[in-house]
Amino acid sequence: MTLSTDARLTVERARAHLEGRQDAAGWWKGDLKTNVTMDAEDLLLRQFLGILRPDELDKTARWIRSQQRADGTWATFYGGPADLSVTVEAYTALRLAGDGLDEPHLVKAREFILAQGGLEATRVFTRIWLALFGEWAWDELPTMPPELVLLPKWAPLNPYDWGCWARQTAVAITVVATLRPVRPLPFHVDELRTGVTPPPKKTGVVTTAFTALDRVLKVYERSPIKPGRNTAFKRAAEWIIARQESDGGWGGIQPPMVYSILALHLLGYPLDHPVLAAGLGGLESFTHWDGDQRWIEACQSPVWDTCLAVTALLDAGAKPADPSVKRAAEWLLAEEVTVKGDWAVRRPSLEPGGWAFEFANDNYPDIDDTAEVAMALHRVGDATVPGIDAAVRRGMAWTIGMQSKDGGWGAFDADNVSKIINRLPFCDFGEVTDPPSADVTAHVVEALAHVGGIDSLPGRRGVQWLVDNQEADGSWFGRWGANYLYGTGAVVPALTAAGVATDAPTIRRAVRWLEQRQNADGGWGEDLRSYVETSWHGRGESTASQTAWALLALLAAEEYSPAVDRGIEYLVRTQREDGCWDEDLFTGTGFPGDFYINYEMYRLLFPISALGRYLARQR
Repeated sequence: MTLSTDARLTVERARAHLEGRQDAAGWWKGDLKTNVTMDAEDLLLRQFLGILRPDELDKTARWIRSQQRADGTWATFYGGPADLSVTVEAYTALRLAGDGLDEPHLVKAREFILAQGGLEATRVFTRIWLALFGEWAWDELPTMPPELVLLPKWAPLNPYDWGCWARQTAVAITVVATLRPVRPLPFHVDELRTGVTPPPKKTGVVTTAFTALDRVLKVYERSPIKPGRNTAFKRAAEWIIARQESDGGWGGIQPPMVYSILALHLLGYPLDHPVLAAGLGGLESFTHWDGDQRWIEACQSPVWDTCLAVTALLDAGAKPADPSVKRAAEWLLAEEVTVKGDWAVRRPSLEPGGWAFEFANDNYPDIDDTAEVAMALHRVGDATVPGIDAAVRRGMAWTIGMQSKDGGWGAFDADNVSKIINRLPFCDFGEVTDPPSADVTAHVVEALAHVGGIDSLPGRRGVQWLVDNQEADGSWFGRWGANYLYGTGAVVPALTAAGVATDAPTIRRAVRWLEQRQNADGGWGEDLRSYVETSWHGRGESTASQTAWALLALLAAEEYSPAVDRGIEYLVRTQREDGCWDEDLFTGTGFPGDFYINYEMYRLLFPISALGRYLARQR
């Protein structure tokens, strides 16, 4: 009774905190923090375009300095290992801000950079930024021909073989890398060179073939005759402009926005052209001015945060007609995507429906958001907000139509599983394809179970995909969240909702794995290094969000072990006075192994759901 009482008080405080953060329009949006490459590249972009203001430079430099660690380095996530490319980009940005070579923070950074192989060992994208300013030779970068955009959809390496985030970056960057502009900085970074060429990062027959192809393409680039080149530039510009969103951005994420602006500018579009003016305005909407600091979000998550907030409030006992829930449902309903996007290339006969992640990204609704929005709206119901039933039907019909051949679901496209793109010489950072994943498939299966359709062939195939893709230790890989805790926290509720018995071997293996990973403090945590080091699987400092994911799985499995009570006690004990939780550690994933996100709302939304479901079990 004492724990239940404490849990009830905890969830009430958290619910009050959540409701207090709702925008008057009905949505929620937490900050998405990543790493300082967003900020460094923003400064370099503005320097290249000739529009960098002193206040932008000064306040962004203050932010970058604030993120440097005691050893002089920067990382891709809080508490993570030092990253060479991030440190090089941060160092260059601070040089641009006027920081002196002999200042201690740059001395430490430079020592790390040189010890790790210098500029020569950085990733391709970092060297592209250096090449824009003459600090790296374009000839020493992989060739990226703009004719890529001319490839038909059946040809290997065509734009639609790439994940949506990668295709929008790739099309634009081929233009930039082919035009090879150089606008020198007021300084050089030769002090970061070692003079040593590092060994290739990739090997194998396919890599050797692509390396040979790169040599051929370099010869072609030196040829005065390039049939189709002007057509490729024209088509690339048209392709980019056609995908600009209503907020001026591209794809709702920073990298395509930056490279699209660069590409169009280099193709002759002036900065005051409506397309570029809107694009720069879109970047500004991702900018935070916090006192004497300025930083950039890589993306924004209002639809995702809002649908999870609706679910959390309902789990915590709110009624569908409660003002906060109703306003959110009305806003979500208005955000339905009703036009076709790139997904229609592989599904031309499929009618549009569903939801995107961001305020404006109609070209790329995503399956993950659509499943979660459909579940949240279904619980609110058509009687509370007319139009919900029809929107949910459209969204789920679109989602079912996006099922891949193997029975799973990716995030944005169907059957986006090319194996050869990752072997391209310039693909040395992040995922570039969008194959089915356990977390997205689980959310779809759970939605089908609650909304209707789990007994259909697509539903049964989705369930089987999840069963077949369970890891040997009982967990599931988390593509979009960290990591096996996220995957397992999504799959177990989905399978039990779909009718898999809680005493089934699949579920019991998952329960055992979760119980074995519980920390001594009662919480759960998983370090992002689990994507590259097996010793970190399910291991790490406890966080509120990851503890909630584990609890959601255990509660769905009807687990009554002390592990559940200890997890609830952890959430009760660590709650702040304002009703939220502290969570500096990153628990979101952009690209496994390379790019990570701290979702501000995760530390609040998932604990509310876990506490609410725990209390519902006590009744």
